Amino acid sequence: MGYTAIVDYGVGNLMSVKNAMGYLGLETKITGDAAGLEMADAIILPGVGAFPDAWEKLSGPGLDKILRREAERKPILGICLGMQLLFQRGEEVRPCEGLGFVQGPVQRIQTDLKLPHIGWNSLRFYNDSPLFRGIPQGAYVYFVHTFCGRAEEPSQIIATTDYGTEVVAAVQSGNVYGTQFHPEKSGEIGLAMLRNFGGLNR
Repeated sequence: MGYTAIVDYGVGNLMSVKNAMGYLGLETKITGDAAGLEMADAIILPGVGAFPDAWEKLSGPGLDKILRREAERKPILGICLGMQLLFQRGEEVRPCEGLGFVQGPVQRIQTDLKLPHIGWNSLRFYNDSPLFRGIPQGAYVYFVHTFCGRAEEPSQIIATTDYGTEVVAAVQSGNVYGTQFHPEKSGEIGLAMLRNFGGLNR
């Protein structure tokens, strides 16, 4: 049985993701080296913190190039800041390049509500995705963020939520998926999503 690589680049909440996957009986390996990512059946890119700092830590050792290459042949899931890094560019602190899987920038949420957005919000699904197989419209998941991706290609949006404005909650581009929310902190609904992701390449 293969494993899912959890990318260790110094900015992710690695253990909560690993523990959730382990609870589901899915083998994982925390790794930041090319071989560990290349041998994996799938990859999860977690992330906590500011976009430009994360990008420097990801691109510095060349992990961005590895992820772009591996995305051609296996599923990749970006979580929270990990999802934001999937976009073309970030505008947090300073303009910064992203991985470019999803068209558009990452910008501060334009809302009159309090930021950061912390708490449980319901999802509205679009563009049928295997990540959400068996999960009902309106399912609640847990968010912690101030910035969000603004996907310019509607076909890449698979879920949104409302926080005083429509917020892109999940994206998909080929083998690449992203959730702005934390499935590993979203109870049974989040576990179902991780189970769906774990089954994509097995």
